[in-house]
Amino acid sequence: MSTGTLLTILGAFLASAVEMVEALTIVLGVGIVRGWRSTLIGVGSAGIVLAVLVAALAPALRHIPINSLRLVVGALLLAFGLQWLRKAILRSGGFKALHDEDEIFQDEQNRAASAGSDRRAGLDWYSFTVAFKGVLLEGLEVVFIVITFGSSQKNIGAAVIGAAAAIIVVTIVGIAVKAPLTKVPENWMKFAVGVMLTSFGTFWGAEGAGVAWPGDDAALLVLVPVMALAAGGCVYWLRYRKTAAAATARQSEVVGS
Repeated sequence: MSTGTLLTILGAFLASAVEMVEALTIVLGVGIVRGWRSTLIGVGSAGIVLAVLVAALAPALRHIPINSLRLVVGALLLAFGLQWLRKAILRSGGFKALHDEDEIFQDEQNRAASAGSDRRAGLDWYSFTVAFKGVLLEGLEVVFIVITFGSSQKNIGAAVIGAAAAIIVVTIVGIAVKAPLTKVPENWMKFAVGVMLTSFGTFWGAEGAGVAWPGDDAALLVLVPVMALAAGGCVYWLRYRKTAAAATARQSEVVGS
């Protein structure tokens, strides 16, 4: 198995796991309060829509010249990855609040408990709609990851394996604990995914523009750590700024008193 294939599986797994943790929180919040039948039908319906999207889009991408595809995909991954990385850096640096799955879970339960009853055709439409929308929206990002990773490597199967493994792992753990996965270091997962997406975007975008990387896919083994070090440096700088600002504020208070 090549380096590119292994990194594709890992990247798809991490990115999909982050999205599935968020979808799981929504599904559990609704299902525990209002029942599982309509909730799971909504989950299944969203899964069918997402599977159809992958089945429809993946074959069409095979007809696009590989360099053009990598250039476009590289640009999209850069935009997507930098957005994730920026948020993760700001959270790690203390300039943005951490994502609280417990709070989201409680909010979802409160909304589910206060929502009125709307039963038609044997379904609780509130449960169905919330579960369908939550899984579909989070799943669309998984589809994006699968298609972009897989098409750029001409290996949709590797990306599907990574995404499917993440869905299975998160689902099994969620069923076992019946609670949001608050112990999952989500911000660090998003940090890692942001690094990988940005690295892959840089790699594939440059390849699409005609750059020949030394060692081909093996260049990713250098590019990913370099990107991680650069992002880590940004976190260190932000923490230093926050500490310095707090020290200045305390000094001002002492002088003022």
